[in-house]
Amino acid sequence: MNKRNKLKQLNRDVNHRKALINNMVTSLFEHERIESTLTKIKVIRSHAEKLITRAKKNLELSEPGASLHNKREVMKRIHDKEIVNKLFTEIAPRYKEVKGGYTRIYRLVNRPSDNSEMGILELVGKKSKVELKEIKKSKTEEFLKAKEERNKTKVKKEKTKK
Repeated sequence: MNKRNKLKQLNRDVNHRKALINNMVTSLFEHERIESTLTKIKVIRSHAEKLITRAKKNLELSEPGASLHNKREVMKRIHDKEIVNKLFTEIAPRYKEVKGGYTRIYRLVNRPSDNSEMGILELVGKKSKVELKEIKKSKTEEFLKAKEERNKTKVKKEKTKK
């Protein structure tokens, strides 16, 4: 008997389901929009909204220990530090005054191959594609500059050793 079993199984075992949810939530925060089957999107929405709420709580705290705890709790789900940083610095402040409903679901036409219901999950106050590309480009440039500086200091250290 499956009484009181409210967990959507998604036809996967536990570890695969956790990995799927974590990866899709990471993609949602990175691109601010994902497309998938409606069943997966409904499961992912609840996880994403809980993470955004956790990040919002971090804005109100002045204690450094509590803010670190929130980041560590989020990093259990999202393993990319850049995405976690984006969640806490860009996404959470957008929803500072909002009390839930951070995402929306659009239904799409069923997939032709297997007639699965498809949908789009996106953040409500999302940035445009152009803005996201510009941000990514600037971060890449910063990374390359930092890499060049590290290489220069490495070369200087090698010269001093000789």
